[in-house]
Amino acid sequence: MSDYLPGLAGVPATKSNISDIDGEKGILSYRGYPIQELAKNSTFEETALLLLDGRLPTKSELAGFTQQLVADRRIKYYTRGMMKNLPPTGHPMEMLQTVVASLGMFYSASDCLNGSDACDDLDYIHNTSVKILARMGPIVAMWEHIRNGYDPVQPRADLNYAENFLYMLNGEEPDPLLARIMDVCLILHAEHTINASTFAVLVNASTLANPYSVIAAAIGALSGPLHGGANQKVLQMLEEIGTPDQAEEYVDRRLAEKKVIWGMGHREYKTKDPRAIILQELMNEFIEARGGDVNPLFEVAKAVEEVCEDRLAKKGVYANVDFYSGLLYSEMGIPADQFTTIFAIARTAGWLAHWREQLSDNRIFRPTQIYAGEPLRNYVPIEER
Repeated sequence: MSDYLPGLAGVPATKSNISDIDGEKGILSYRGYPIQELAKNSTFEETALLLLDGRLPTKSELAGFTQQLVADRRIKYYTRGMMKNLPPTGHPMEMLQTVVASLGMFYSASDCLNGSDACDDLDYIHNTSVKILARMGPIVAMWEHIRNGYDPVQPRADLNYAENFLYMLNGEEPDPLLARIMDVCLILHAEHTINASTFAVLVNASTLANPYSVIAAAIGALSGPLHGGANQKVLQMLEEIGTPDQAEEYVDRRLAEKKVIWGMGHREYKTKDPRAIILQELMNEFIEARGGDVNPLFEVAKAVEEVCEDRLAKKGVYANVDFYSGLLYSEMGIPADQFTTIFAIARTAGWLAHWREQLSDNRIFRPTQIYAGEPLRNYVPIEER
């Protein structure tokens, strides 16, 4: 019997053609394309289609995909009605998981998932993927209005995915720079090999579960602070520190107490997370565009990173993607508890790519265990206990 490895650390669970990480060199690629090139040259729509289909689309293919996404943005009134009856104090990730799971009741999504063989209808898989991805952004934006007692803003067909999300969230057409930053953030979060939420996709997909249930399971895994919830924790940490001159004392105290410094370190990277590098560049571009008139927590963040690099770089611990993303989101007017839902919007593209890949060569996941309980023993009647 194999040795027990807690958390399946380092155990290959599947083969995949979707993304790859070289943690020593700090390289992340989608379908072979470095994340830096996609962030500079692509759009979220194109990147999502690359993940789903395995190749960069032609101009007509991308136009057709974008048109499908726009056509599926609208949310039916009974879904909105259900959202209006959810507790407004609930966490947005709980809302998102609930609503996405419910969509499987309203939309036919298991037409070819009923037999012993996985579905091989690529049109069905593609169209279902588009429907799910198209609705993620609007659902998150709608919730911000609904939980505050207002009717949601209707989507616009003339805006791209990132622009429409910000428009529906804030009720006004976004600044072009902020829209581009959001587009890049969606690209950077779209995929990241086999992590906890993606593994949840594989396990659920392998049972031929409804794809809405598959994505809902992934949302549940992403909601934890050890996975997708870290960017919200980063902002809370920076607010607690308050000013740059307090960064050194805070970091040293946390290290002495062996506590987490949110946004620092990643299991896969022994150098700085390439996504964090891109986000830091965007942050600097944003600061320059604003003439330095931005959230003072940006300076706190830079001070924290400098201290952490001095203390932790020799251990291969650097800033990860969560460290700067929350700060950028806050400058877009996004509440902190919505940060992880944006992560979910983006990662849905990768989740759906893994759903499709799992169905293409499906085998139900059935790992084993090492039993550490009592040996066989006789039942004792309750009168004799």
